[in-house]
Amino acid sequence: MLYSEKVMDHFRNPRNVGEMPDADGIGEVGNAKCGDIMRMYIKVKNNIITDVKFMTFGCGSAIATSSMATELIKGKPIEDAVKLSNKAVVEALGGLPTHKLHCSVLAEEAVKAAVKDYYDKHNISYNKKEYAASECACVIEHKNAKSKQAKSAACKTNKTDKKSSATKSAKSKTTKTTSKSVTKTKTSKKA
Repeated sequence: MLYSEKVMDHFRNPRNVGEMPDADGIGEVGNAKCGDIMRMYIKVKNNIITDVKFMTFGCGSAIATSSMATELIKGKPIEDAVKLSNKAVVEALGGLPTHKLHCSVLAEEAVKAAVKDYYDKHNISYNKKEYAASECACVIEHKNAKSKQAKSAACKTNKTDKKSSATKSAKSKTTKTTSKSVTKTKTSKKA
């Protein structure tokens, strides 16, 4: 399958790109298999997501899904944002090749991680089961928004990958890639 016009447009002209130093919630997820990392920032006022930004290190599909996810949640109640599904992101983009569907899952999980971080920072109770899927990904929660380094966790996309992913995590290292303290995970190769 070729990429749709919408995918190409969001890749070439991503919406809502950038960091948000005063974010109310920050969520970061990654996939050890492909190396994609998404960081999502949300600003919330009166229970509405008034602003959203993202920073993604990854392929064109990862950038396009991040961009579309921000468009789908901006201006929406926070309860609606947490219900955003990867299927909705894919449909809004006019489809993705099968081997790139994991990018839409990361976009969904990045939004959920940012909302969870917002709830945690503001001591708002929530249904922890809604965030169970996010706990299976490489979710990086930013307890302190001023933190310069993000801590990586093992990526466990499904039960069969848990052992393999734990091995990859043990071999990975985090490096500072820009002056903006954006981090990326590299898997070292065996000699």
